[in-house]
Amino acid sequence: MLSWLALLLQELSLSNFVMVISQIEKIDNYRWLISRDYQHGMRVPGLIYATEEMIDQLIDSQAFQQVANVAHLPGIVKYSLAMPDIHWGYGFPIGGVAATDPKKRGVISPGGVGYDINCGVRLLRSNIKYEDIELDIESLARSIYSFIPAGVGSRGDIKLSRKEEKAVLLKGARWAVDRGFGVEKDLICCEESGQIRGAEPGNVSDRAYERGKDQLGTLGSGNHFIEIQVVDEVYDNYAASKMGLKRGCITVMIHTGSRGFGYQVCDDYLRAMIKTTKKYNIKIPDRQLVSAPIDSKEAKDYIGAMRAAANYAWANRQCITHLLRTVFEKFFSNSWDSLGIDLVYDVAHNIAKFERHNVDGENRLLCVHRKGATRSFGPGHSEIPENYKDIGQPVIIPGDMGTASYVLLGTEVAMRESFGSTCHGAGRVMSRTEAVKNSRNRSISTELRDKGITVLAKSRKTLLEEMPDAYKDIDQIVGVVVSAGISKKVCRMRPLGVIKG
Repeated sequence: MLSWLALLLQELSLSNFVMVISQIEKIDNYRWLISRDYQHGMRVPGLIYATEEMIDQLIDSQAFQQVANVAHLPGIVKYSLAMPDIHWGYGFPIGGVAATDPKKRGVISPGGVGYDINCGVRLLRSNIKYEDIELDIESLARSIYSFIPAGVGSRGDIKLSRKEEKAVLLKGARWAVDRGFGVEKDLICCEESGQIRGAEPGNVSDRAYERGKDQLGTLGSGNHFIEIQVVDEVYDNYAASKMGLKRGCITVMIHTGSRGFGYQVCDDYLRAMIKTTKKYNIKIPDRQLVSAPIDSKEAKDYIGAMRAAANYAWANRQCITHLLRTVFEKFFSNSWDSLGIDLVYDVAHNIAKFERHNVDGENRLLCVHRKGATRSFGPGHSEIPENYKDIGQPVIIPGDMGTASYVLLGTEVAMRESFGSTCHGAGRVMSRTEAVKNSRNRSISTELRDKGITVLAKSRKTLLEEMPDAYKDIDQIVGVVVSAGISKKVCRMRPLGVIKG
């Protein structure tokens, strides 16, 4: 029999479920609205992209509450948004999007960007065919694994003086290309051309500089990876051809960010903004949402430092691209250019940017927070590379290391509805602690090998934490954003070889 305490908790849980569900309006099969009545102080409703099954799973999670919490931010407009890969994060849910209006006393919140500033993904294509490399996948993966440093605290061969590090923070991927770690066309196919303006190296702490001085060209830990893939489905032949992607061709995906540098920047400003939030009398339901008015000195200091970290991340992914090309050249005894190893696109997942969007019929300059979400600009947008203008911005969506990844496109629906945003990946269903507990006595590497996937990682714990079961079904996630119209499918890639930090 259940104890009285267990029965009470069960009743409270049911009561909470009934209370929450009464404040949710089903708009259609893929959109759910959290009423402002759900919690006192919400300035806008919450809008979640999900199936009914996903909503049922989300009700009792902290991430649902975080969507409502974000809706309290001063100056927030339209909605507090959540993508279908939503899960609990620091302050904002991962998968959260929110836009604030500087003219409406809007704020910027470091929790709406996260610790890994400009964690992002870039996709490299090639003219290498799967049948030409099928028997050599493990050897190629091991070559990459031995050549590119990965994992917590990993250090690379690129050593930066303080002067050079400041140049990285200002120039981003441009710095790398200027030093021979890439070519000009790499910058064209990169969000912000790999260099966001307005970075302020002087707003960065000595500790951040120390952590970043030798981590360029290194892969982070956790869910970060380098993945050898093959395109196995093409849904839009015209768009795929624009990107140089064909069924059966080999691609490489890079997922990493600003390493210890970005983490330190976030940590420094989260601490500083505790006082800032009190100074400006900003009312928030969660102290992790510490914020500053966009027009304040404190906000401008953070924005300058955040942009510096974003540029560090773009430089890092560019340096890794150079190292990957070097590995491929040695492995195939041919130049990377001859092998067709070109950049399809590079997108940021964790960033706040000033963009113009239509709100209530008015074109406004907004501060758009994307925390575990991808920019999804529609066709014709001025910030899309010329070659992609007629199709929309490429959106790179990684799955977990045992399932597919996707290339999508931005849409006009996303521009109207989600501030030009979409999902960023599969999204966790288990914490790392839960994943380790649930994977005892299992060999994740053996299970993946049985699926034809070679995986190499710095530790067994990493594989347990990142096992496929710990993530949502990427096909369902993509299905939601495509069905909702905020993205469009181009092609799918399946993993062949995975390198983890």
